[in-house]
Amino acid sequence: MSTEAIDYKQVHQFVGDLFAPLKSETDRSKCMISQDDVATFHEKGFVRGPRVLDDTQIERLQAALEEMRTGQNSRMKELYEIDPAYLAAPEKKVFHFLGAWMIDESFHDILFHPKVTVPVSQLLGVDRVRMWHDQVFYKPPKHPGVVAWHQDYSYWTRSTPCRHLTCWIGLDDSTIESGCVQFVPGSHHWDLLPKLSLLSDMEEIRTILTPEQLEAFKPEPMILKAGECSFHHGLTIHGSYGNSANHPRRAIVLNFMHPETRSADGTRPLLMHTPIIPEGQIIEGAHYPIVYDAHLPLRS
Repeated sequence: MSTEAIDYKQVHQFVGDLFAPLKSETDRSKCMISQDDVATFHEKGFVRGPRVLDDTQIERLQAALEEMRTGQNSRMKELYEIDPAYLAAPEKKVFHFLGAWMIDESFHDILFHPKVTVPVSQLLGVDRVRMWHDQVFYKPPKHPGVVAWHQDYSYWTRSTPCRHLTCWIGLDDSTIESGCVQFVPGSHHWDLLPKLSLLSDMEEIRTILTPEQLEAFKPEPMILKAGECSFHHGLTIHGSYGNSANHPRRAIVLNFMHPETRSADGTRPLLMHTPIIPEGQIIEGAHYPIVYDAHLPLRS
């Protein structure tokens, strides 16, 4: 079967050999993060993760992303969406889209990568992890595009309750100069804020914060090497400025949720071009795979 013929969303396991499955409990333990890291995540709402991609994996994912950016991937129409703000002004807005896992083998298989999914299970406190959706954020060199301060869950309220977290994986070194992600410590304990425009005004959030929140608004930059990752809670405020470096800042963002998260809106699809899930039902099916199950037999 040719790669282009594969309906990736129907395959809820590795398709290729870029990532290694768990073969033993020793493998699983090597993927786990420390209890100190788990405690930091719950205290601050985010934590620096380990290096989850080797050089070969980075190069394959970079190449696949460039094929998407340049239109060489013939399946771009199968994406959930490309951000309308980018389509309207690509010279000003970050290249942001959802659904890469459905159109490329490498982006599909990273969803099931145990170096990501095992820590996610620890941070969510569950034995099974469900995928919510993926994203790609691409900042070209010397590009002004920002990702405005926001809480992820403000865009996800049609899934309930808020038991979501995100793994941010860099395909390039991420520095203050290149527009690394910055997090506001403790903001996951704040109430849900209104949904803001994602790719526009970095200062808009200051118009909706209380005086106490403004006083506590002290972002911390997450500086990472290519292949390294971070994890953050669905309510943690974060954002990133433009890229003033001479190299791109490319990132894969994997959003996960508790396996029994339910639909809070049965009137329209939770993701574009997907079947409607009736209100109150568990969000499951081809588009929302279980990406980790601690009870499944390990592959020898």
